[in-house]
Amino acid sequence: MNIMPQKNALWVGLLLGLCVPLVTYALLLTIFEQLELAGIFNRGAELSSKLRRERTLSIVAICLNVPILNYYMRRRFFGRTVQGIVIATVICVGIWVFKFWKYLF
Repeated sequence: MNIMPQKNALWVGLLLGLCVPLVTYALLLTIFEQLELAGIFNRGAELSSKLRRERTLSIVAICLNVPILNYYMRRRFFGRTVQGIVIATVICVGIWVFKFWKYLF
């Protein structure tokens, strides 16, 4: 079963490259909130712990573009889709750096 679209288009890569991190980030945040409500995780009352969790989860979500990129890189005739994924990943990283700039340096 193949869940990846077979169309070689820039928009397919952009769509995959933007939707996968957004959905993954939302899912990871929901999981951690539910674990906090269940009492499994300590509720980090400090701003720094919530900020660190948000930073880490967003970077993990962005990095999930790598397996998708690897899938399309192995199929040599999907150059436009690969370009779309790379552009979307760079956009996500740029947003991440912009959002967390003052906490990084």
